[in-house]
Amino acid sequence: MHTTTPERTEQMIEQQQQALATLRAEIGKVIVGQQEVVEQMLICLLAKGHALLEGVPGLGKTLLVKTLADASSLAFKRVQFTPDLMPGDILGSEILEEDHSTGKRFFKFQAGPIFTNILLADEINRTPPKTQAALLESMQEYSVTVGGETMALPDPYFVLATQNPIEQAGTYPLPEAQLDRFLLNIHIDYPDEQDEVEILRATTGGAREKPQPCMDAAQLQALQKLVREVSVSDALYQYVAQLVRATRATDTPDSALGQWIKWGAGPRAGQALILAAKARAFLQQRLAVTREDIRALLLPVLRHRILLSFHAQADGVSVEQVIQELVQTVAEPGTD
Repeated sequence: MHTTTPERTEQMIEQQQQALATLRAEIGKVIVGQQEVVEQMLICLLAKGHALLEGVPGLGKTLLVKTLADASSLAFKRVQFTPDLMPGDILGSEILEEDHSTGKRFFKFQAGPIFTNILLADEINRTPPKTQAALLESMQEYSVTVGGETMALPDPYFVLATQNPIEQAGTYPLPEAQLDRFLLNIHIDYPDEQDEVEILRATTGGAREKPQPCMDAAQLQALQKLVREVSVSDALYQYVAQLVRATRATDTPDSALGQWIKWGAGPRAGQALILAAKARAFLQQRLAVTREDIRALLLPVLRHRILLSFHAQADGVSVEQVIQELVQTVAEPGTD
């Protein structure tokens, strides 16, 4: 059986770096700054994971996802989540049709917007739980079941969802089971002054340059396979397991973490951390994951998988503080 050697993998990575550089450049035609946000979205694509983007209104969450779709030649659909949205509006439904030549009637499935490569679930927390749950199977199994028939979704398939963290009226918080299916929770913050000036200049003048498609599905699938081949040491596997386990009160009952966390992260968090770290290493042209990769992705991987206790909320403890305590509590590989 043919296996890819490290030398061959390194050569293939070098060949793909230009494609990634071009993709970044095309995104940069529209998106000003936000390098870390763009990197985390690319990590999701390379790791074959879904992303939840959070930020106040007006920071370009929807524009960012649309630009990513435009810069690739992947099929893109947008669904505006509203209180009256029904599961069938996302999945599709069977409609009754008639064969005019025979007069016979039959049911025909009309595919919904979920049958795409990139699905933008805009303001996902504005729709009731019943409709939110319509995405659960697709995000885990990459298939949907309608009328008792299971249908595979296109490959690759990504759910990129947005939500506004400050508006509470008319929103339905995502259940933990669905949050856990997002590889990363990406926070989009306000731009710095220099970037904001550039945004004003770019958006209030003439027609803006549009990104050109520079990566197709086959290229992305090849990149995803290469990401899986990035190596992780046994020590880092152990480190990730210890980090995830330390978020569970049953494993750290007497520590600050045990007091602050009501519900910790499950095994899927460790899987997400390893895959995201592999993708980050790949983006930086490395063949092995480092401790820095793990540390850099702890917050976006864990922030939506940790439920704070009442004690933490009363004391004003944030998830960011919990992650800082987690890093201090769990010894890194090679340290006492």
